Amino acid sequence: MTGLRERKKRETRLALSQATIRLVIERGWEQVSVEDIAAAANVSERTFRNYFASKAEAVAASHLERALVVADELRAQPASEPLWPSVFAAASKSLRAGGSEAAGPGRESESASSGVGGGASPRDEAYMARVKLVLAHPSLHAELLRADDIAKEELAAAIAERLGLDVERDLFPRLAASVSAAAIATAMRHWMVNDPTGSVIEVLERAFTEIGRGLPVPEGES
Repeated sequence: MTGLRERKKRETRLALSQATIRLVIERGWEQVSVEDIAAAANVSERTFRNYFASKAEAVAASHLERALVVADELRAQPASEPLWPSVFAAASKSLRAGGSEAAGPGRESESASSGVGGGASPRDEAYMARVKLVLAHPSLHAELLRADDIAKEELAAAIAERLGLDVERDLFPRLAASVSAAAIATAMRHWMVNDPTGSVIEVLERAFTEIGRGLPVPEGES
């Protein structure tokens, strides 16, 4: 169980991360300073630097937090439920909590990738173009990879607990965590590129359904 102190720290990290994301999407990466972020989040620059060493780390923190929520939600799923439907349910709750639900045409959503978004309509092509510029910034890549590694370890631990396995000695927990992370990232990218006015949850469900079926090769493919 996460203690109150740790929850408060996670909330502060997320608030700083969201302020950073909002500003760099609105103004551009180089036009945003730590002073700007601190002012937007109503904290001191020192507080920002206590949590993050850079803007890139702050942006990646939203991705990490959303991924950690998947592990938290998986632990809360009924133990009697099969693994893959449970991971899908946990990931769905994480996306909805982060504002990325995009349940259908005309609904507002955040950007689908890496936790970066600001509540704009998915039909706003200019906004999505700015999001893609942020995600393409060279300094962000390493931070997202680091966040992915942390998140997959936490998800692997949750999977091991659920199945009564040893995360260090058994292959399956980390393998399942990596498969789950890939499914989430692939579903979200597919949604953003192909149907940002549709439902990312529906795409995610398709991905986990295929995994649950053993990822069979589609008919006509070899």
